[in-house]
Amino acid sequence: MLNQLIKKAAVLGSGVMGSGIAAHLANNGIPTLLLDIVPRELTKEEAAKGLTLEDKQVRNRISAANIQKLLKQKPAPLTSKKNIALIEAGNLEDDLVKLKDVDWIIEVVVENLNVKKQVFAQVDQFRKPGSIVSSNTSGISVEAMAEGRSEDFQKHFLGTHFFNPPRYLKLLEVIPTQYTDPEVLFFMKTFGEDVLGKGVVVAKDTPNFIANRIGTYGLLVTVQEMLKAGLSVGEVDSITGPLIGRAKSATFRTLDVVGLDTFYHVAGNVYEKVDGEEKEAFKVPEFLKKMIENGWLGSKSGQGFFLKKGKEILELDPNTLEYGPRKKLSALSIELAKQEKGTADKLKALVYSNDKAGQFLWNTFTKNIIYSAKLLGEIADDIVAIDRAMKWGFGWEMGPFETWDAIGFEKSIQKMQDSGVAVPAWVLEMLENGFTSFYKEEAGELYFYDKGEYKLVEFNPKVIDLKKIKKQKGVIKKNSGASLIDIGDDVALLEFHSPNNALGFDTIQMINFAIDEVEKNYKGLVIGNQGKNFCVGANLAMMLMEAQDDNYDELDMVIRQLHNAMLKVKYSSKPVVAAPFAMTLGGGAEVCLPASKIQASSETYMGLVEVGVGLLPGGGGNKELYIKHLEGLPNGVQVDLQAVANKVFETIATAKVSTSAEEARENNFLSAADGISVNSDHQLYDAKQAVLALSEQGFKPRVRRKVPVVGEPGYATLLLGAEGMRLSGYLSEHDMKIAKKIAYVIAGGTVPYGTEVDEEYLLNLEREAFLSLIREPKTQQRMQHMLLKGKPLRN
Repeated sequence: MLNQLIKKAAVLGSGVMGSGIAAHLANNGIPTLLLDIVPRELTKEEAAKGLTLEDKQVRNRISAANIQKLLKQKPAPLTSKKNIALIEAGNLEDDLVKLKDVDWIIEVVVENLNVKKQVFAQVDQFRKPGSIVSSNTSGISVEAMAEGRSEDFQKHFLGTHFFNPPRYLKLLEVIPTQYTDPEVLFFMKTFGEDVLGKGVVVAKDTPNFIANRIGTYGLLVTVQEMLKAGLSVGEVDSITGPLIGRAKSATFRTLDVVGLDTFYHVAGNVYEKVDGEEKEAFKVPEFLKKMIENGWLGSKSGQGFFLKKGKEILELDPNTLEYGPRKKLSALSIELAKQEKGTADKLKALVYSNDKAGQFLWNTFTKNIIYSAKLLGEIADDIVAIDRAMKWGFGWEMGPFETWDAIGFEKSIQKMQDSGVAVPAWVLEMLENGFTSFYKEEAGELYFYDKGEYKLVEFNPKVIDLKKIKKQKGVIKKNSGASLIDIGDDVALLEFHSPNNALGFDTIQMINFAIDEVEKNYKGLVIGNQGKNFCVGANLAMMLMEAQDDNYDELDMVIRQLHNAMLKVKYSSKPVVAAPFAMTLGGGAEVCLPASKIQASSETYMGLVEVGVGLLPGGGGNKELYIKHLEGLPNGVQVDLQAVANKVFETIATAKVSTSAEEARENNFLSAADGISVNSDHQLYDAKQAVLALSEQGFKPRVRRKVPVVGEPGYATLLLGAEGMRLSGYLSEHDMKIAKKIAYVIAGGTVPYGTEVDEEYLLNLEREAFLSLIREPKTQQRMQHMLLKGKPLRN
């Protein structure tokens, strides 16, 4: 194994992609040098300051300005604004000498082979032997870039194609050349997965590699089929998004986000290098060229396929290039598909129907999967690489070959042949030899078809697949809300699986059972799942129904039981590690706060958001966030209880939600001892390792301690802050009522400042406040509005 650690990196080119890669490296603790060209003339501001072209401030201007832009970009490239300190600005003339200190050099300059070769010739002079060099090209030959370079350079050179934005898109295509040392390739694949949190796919050095080759083809086919079928832009987007397991941005919204100029360039990469039918497929339609001439490039120019006018979103008519109201396609197949549960069944309902939606989707799907099958061997060695690239790069729920299986391998081939579609010979041969699917499951293991046999799909050993474990081992116990699963090495996992993973009475029962079972028979417990979100809070519909039926005794009992369950988690005699990710809101955060440790996914959006539905946290969250703040203070520092109370009050009263796990740490939902998993696929493995480590270190359960509170004078101070927010228009009258309740609970009621109270006392205050708020008509209106509209009501 290559003994290589990347302690420092350099990115050459500071545009949107280069600065985004630098930000992603900084997010993962890697100091990064960001270099760009030297400006050839002064700005008016520089001239006014008396600066010259020789001043460092001027010479580094381009990269320095692009670093500052990272703070304002949305979605945010940085997981914490503090990470910007790890990015150093420089230029490609003065600072190449600094390359001798870096372990990885990433080129992200203009997509021109000659320019890239000139840059690499300079890099070759200044880099230290053994340092890795890569290009982020999206389509230029990696092999051609390496020509003429030193042997050590060539051995350590490869393509590393990040997808934009680098922080959020999972795919990293790694493209070796004939010279690349296999150890370097292995290292970069492992480093990409373990340190950068990427899904890494090894691609061949062909135009646009894997994902952009198939993705661009698919988008162009969709445009061509839309024109043939006489559908509108909005109608196509209404059926090519989540309905078929694709991103919410569907087709044309995706093109607007990517930028039509970027898309045109990527399509041109292939168009210039292929022939015949494929060349024709990559020909960009005339209306799209006209849009680019008009400067209608999509989101970055304010209009593209869609244009926002006030609150209305208009769609472009490709025939007239005029905007009109956005349309949605309606067809029987769409309604039937919506009634199906999984994406596979939705697809079958759509592609085999004979209406407008069905015919359109059949035509686009077949072209896409046939094209992918034709490219096997040319762009990647196996179908797994192609499927993963499309899932990780374009947000598809299923890759082309998984999709083919989903719509029925044999049935679809029959329909293709009946309609004169040429199916690739290797697929027909596969069928003739008795293979009736690209993938098959056997004894809980997944296999893929490859050259006349099924081979085991290989996963990184750090990937824990709960579906597979449940099939192989079954579950210890389950109910409608959660399951307890044995994940090996004497560690159990509690998985939520109610709709939206919302907490209900059934979940509370399973939390209690899980702690009891783990205390008897296991080393510890992970609370985690592999749903869309960790947990979006309590079962709002159930609470509203009980409140509207005046079942306050029932609600009182549920809250008491939730409090007891959370205390059980907190004082468990075995370690409990919570593994939050994505939306971890309200009750989701309250499940994590009392755990022995939190192992959060890097993309964790955590907050106590109950004020949005007219309530305050009801699962012990007020108390636990306050205690977490207190425990996070450095030893030996005199505790300012009021400062802590103020911070906790502000966080809860404003429903502050972190935009990353790092920010959750800054908001004190995570402590310094809690962990962050960069690769979401490795999170459950990391959480399991955390349980084992705590167990091996001789885990000792928490000791119950009293909690010092600010009491009556602190409550008055908190109310003063809330009153200021009300007077400035930030809080409505009902918001003020909620704020007073939150302040009362955090202050610990009307006891003297500094009084130490027990947790049950604080929980009783919380329960009483919660029950009084849920009785309020305005709170019930907010709950109803959230359930119906999915957004808060300001009343």
